[in-house]
Amino acid sequence: MSTQEIWTKVDDYVAVLAPEDEHLVAARRRTSDAGMPDIAVSAPQGALLHTLAALLGARRILEIGTLGGYSTLWLARALPEDGALVTLEISPEHAAVARMSLDAAGVGGRVEIVVGDALTSLEALLAARVEPFDLVFIDADKQSLARYTDLSVRLGRPGTAIVLDNVVRDGALAVPDHPDDRVRGAQEAVAAAAADPRLEGTVIQTVGGKGYDGFALLRVVG
Repeated sequence: MSTQEIWTKVDDYVAVLAPEDEHLVAARRRTSDAGMPDIAVSAPQGALLHTLAALLGARRILEIGTLGGYSTLWLARALPEDGALVTLEISPEHAAVARMSLDAAGVGGRVEIVVGDALTSLEALLAARVEPFDLVFIDADKQSLARYTDLSVRLGRPGTAIVLDNVVRDGALAVPDHPDDRVRGAQEAVAAAAADPRLEGTVIQTVGGKGYDGFALLRVVG
């Protein structure tokens, strides 16, 4: 059995802790049927986001990168009845698929999907002086990770948690002068977070059905 097969087998084994109901399964199916890439979080990773939001008692969540709404659904379900989630998506087609899944699951009323360039949308949220977010999940183009993180800090408050997904990239994060601009974007984001007095946190390596990767977990301290 290969290493990848073992990782996938363990993901399948722990699925008892992160069961997918019909709405999560349908969200994955709609995403696939729409021809989107298979880059959404896995069920255990979705359950981690849900649990983190619940532990924080998050009332306001910001997501950068909606795709088909799979991670959005996990996060929205952790919100209280008066909670709200704002998710940013550049593709109108992807946003439409996500809206269908969220509405079908009964959480659409808690979720605002903002279509457009994420940096522009984040600047607009800042200009509108929206209420601070308690949790930010960043799962969008890696080239802009550092900028997304900076804007997320400004949209948060002391205690806000920020999750940057897919930063380890099969270990490429530790390779100097890497030719892939996505890797360089992740490296820039980690270096910027380490030098930012407003943040503390760490990077956790992960393995599973999605392969070898990892995420940064940051906390706004000021």
